[in-house]
Amino acid sequence: MSFGEDSQDSEKDPVVEAYKKDIDRSLIRENLKLTVEERFRKAMALARFADELRRAGREARRPKK
Repeated sequence: MSFGEDSQDSEKDPVVEAYKKDIDRSLIRENLKLTVEERFRKAMALARFADELRRAGREARRPKK
């Protein structure tokens, strides 16, 4: 396939097709409705949540006095 060639005209990649069944396209569509700034803010909120989970996990594993 050359650059710019329509992928519909070429043979479908079986690996890509296998992964497609596991992708929730509705989530992709919903995220694409957001502005870049809104997506960035969601990513930052997720990062803060992940940090809090790590902190809580460390605290839970710490020996009790």
